[in-house]
Amino acid sequence: QVQLVESGGGLVQAGGSLQLSCTVSGIIILRSAAITWYRQAPGEQRDFVARITYQFITNYTDSVKGRFTISRDNAKNTVYLQMNNLMPEDTGVYYCGTYWYQQYWGQGTQVTVSS
Repeated sequence: QVQLVESGGGLVQAGGSLQLSCTVSGIIILRSAAITWYRQAPGEQRDFVARITYQFITNYTDSVKGRFTISRDNAKNTVYLQMNNLMPEDTGVYYCGTYWYQQYWGQGTQVTVSS
């Protein structure tokens, strides 16, 4: 089993910043795994936000490029999502996930950006 725990969400005004953390534990070699952040707005599907591979290769959805940065600290078993210049449309529940023989998800952390 693999466990992922997100933290760092909250309420912030437009233009503000938050840093989300995804701490990974269990039967996984994190340095060999890719971690992906998704978000789900109310009434919407879960959408891709950012991904970091085990080789530290990153990619982002177009709407967050230049504003969000994904990084990882394998020694701390943690992946981060630094979110700057937040916009109301960034509001949603943010989930981290990984595929390690099967798909695993965290429980999510709420991000609310007020205008």
